Parts: sequence; C-alpha cells; structure tokens
Amino acid sequence: MMRAILAACILGATSTVAAGQGAGQQSDILQLEGVATLVNDEPISFHDIRQRVRMLAMTVGAEITPEIQQQLASTAREQLVDEILQMQAVAEFNVEVDPADIASAVDDLAARAGVTREQLYQQFAQAGINPSTLESQMRSDIAWNRMMSGLFGSRIRISQNQLDGELEQLRSSSQKTAYQLAEIFLFAPDEETRVQALQAAYSLVDQLRQGAPFQVAAQQFSSTPTAATGGDMGWVALTDLEPALAEAVSAAPQPGILDPIVADDGVYILALRNRREPQKETSRLQLQQLIATNGDIETLERAMSRIDGCADLEGYADDRDDLLAIDLGETKLSDLAVASQELLADLSAGQASTSFEMSAGWSSLYVCARQDGAENLPSRDQIENRLFGQELGLISERELRNARREATILVP
Repeated sequence: MMRAILAACILGATSTVAAGQGAGQQSDILQLEGVATLVNDEPISFHDIRQRVRMLAMTVGAEITPEIQQQLASTAREQLVDEILQMQAVAEFNVEVDPADIASAVDDLAARAGVTREQLYQQFAQAGINPSTLESQMRSDIAWNRMMSGLFGSRIRISQNQLDGELEQLRSSSQKTAYQLAEIFLFAPDEETRVQALQAAYSLVDQLRQGAPFQVAAQQFSSTPTAATGGDMGWVALTDLEPALAEAVSAAPQPGILDPIVADDGVYILALRNRREPQKETSRLQLQQLIATNGDIETLERAMSRIDGCADLEGYADDRDDLLAIDLGETKLSDLAVASQELLADLSAGQASTSFEMSAGWSSLYVCARQDGAENLPSRDQIENRLFGQELGLISERELRNARREATILVP
C-alpha cells in the first residue's frame, strides 16, 4: 500500500527553495541539484524531492506556492526514504516487479482520480513531473507488499473465534444508525507536531472541498491501514469511533468533508458519504425439504427418526421410492410464507420442523445453516480477507519502522 507518513513530515520545518534574487537564487538552484539525504549511502537528490513535491501537490490539486512547497517537502523526503529502505530490503530476496504490474497499478490510480493513464501522464507533463516519479513509488509498493506477503502471509491465522467476534460486532452495529466514512489520519504524537499537522489538515480540507480526489489523497498522506483502500472505513456506528470522531460525525448536518478533528495521537480528516438507519433484523436459512410422496405421515416420521441432519437427508431419500429430498437453497426467513416462518422461527442449524401436510404428501423442513442478523452483513470469507489484510498491514508497518531504526540516514 501507499506509504504512511510520519507526523512531523506533514508540515515540519524544512529547508526549501525560496524565490530569491541574484546570488541567493543561483545558490538555491545549485542546491537543488545536490544530495538532500543519504539512506545507507544511497542518495536522494533535491531534484527527487522537488519532483515528489509536485506530484503530491497535484494529488490534492494545490498550486505550488512557497507555503505549499514547504508543507510538502518533508513529506516527500520521508516517502523517498521509505521507498529506498523498502527496495534495499527487497533486493535481498530478488523480488522483481514486471512493468505490466506497474502499468496496472497506475491505471487503477488514474481510474480512482477519474482519468485514464494517458490523461494522468499528460497532467504530469503539464506540471513538470516525470512519470518515473510515480512509477518508482508503485514499484517499491508492489515489491514490498509481495515480500511482506511471502515472508509473513503464511504465518497469519484468522481464528474462528476472531471471525465470530467480528461478525457479532457487525451484527450489533447493523442495529444502530450507521455512517459511511473515509479517513485521512495525520500522525502527530506530540503537541508541536500536532499543531503542524492541524495546519496541514486545514489546507488539505480546503483542497478536498474544491474537488481533490479523497481516495488519492488518502493513499498519499494517510498513516492508517485504510490508506491502501483510499481511506475507506465502510459503514460504522458511532460506538465504533473515538469520542471526538463520533461527536463530529453525529453533528454533521449532511454528507461532506468534515473539519479536521484533533485526537490524542494526531489529526483526522473524515469524509461522511452517507447515513443509514438501523437495519431490520432478519435471518438467512439454508433449507432442505423431505417429502413422503406416498402421503403417509408414518413414512415421513420414521425417516426423520433415522436421518441425522442435512448431511444424511439426500442419501437416505435417494434409496427410497416413497421419499423425495429437495435442496431449497438459501432464503430469508421473512420471504417465506407465514406458516413456514412459524415452523422455522425457533429452529437451529441441524434441526427439522414438525411435519405438515401439503399436496405432494407429508413434509418437513430441515435447517442446514442459519445466520441471524442484518441481511447486508459480509460473508465470513470477506471478513477473513479484511482481517488478514489488516494483520499484514500492521506487520508491514512494523518492519518498515525497524528498517528505519537500523538504517543510517544522513542529511548533508
């Protein structure tokens, strides 16, 4: 995923190119062509930083004034440091990235911004940005993620208890008013960097309200795992949010970009996309039906006494001429006839209803699986994939922090 930035990198004081005159201007031009930072003896030039600043500014539609340049220079430097550290680590494992993979990633980014890759590169050219600036960032992201997945993916285990707990939390949340949110989080662990991050957040909010794409901005600036999906938080209840965030969301009169919200460890920018009232609770049932086609209730009840749930039903019925098993698939309890709802309302998975008469003969319904709760809950596979991604994201952030801690980073 896109690089998460450190708090002080958002608006930290940094030496930038000032618009000067005469000898001072010439000195600045020479400085731009020099080395800005050494990462384990690998250089980052002032030209590299200038290119990244332009790309970041274009991301949020900002004009590159001296103030904006100062705001973004440290962010650009830190992103480039992270990318070098990632590629140095990747080199040890011979991870290669095909140009087609980079092109596909650029296509996805362009699509989220509402343009084609060709149009995006045209915008780059107009802004004086070399496309290799973006492609280099994509290359390090893809390679690093592949390495992380290869090294740690097989070690991540999502237990059934985790899935059950997450599903129960989602089910509980679905019975409350829900808010569709996206986030950008600027990490700022102390008072000084928090003031700087708040200033940066207000500048970013202005650009977002003028139409800058939130997804792209989140990928470039946010330091939470949701940055990988453009800041998308999905549908959440107020109880799932920090108190300061919950208060701001509940007070919002309509969807839009909220004012920056200061939290204990940084500053949030939230996009409120929609609001949904509590969902009506329903149940989904996987059903099979057993019918005694000879019209004899004793035939049905004798079979029911010998059948141990859905796994045995079809095989047992196939061996009998007077029994018929039908797989009814999955259905919502509320979609069934009232009489069937009453038969199934209190049954658990593996249980059968009492017998009832119908035109085809005496019958019973078997509940093979049951899911109670709101009808729009994600599947267990979807939940497992999301939890896996979160775990891998946390590991990736930890490994990058360790790489930074062990690296020699010099600013000449």
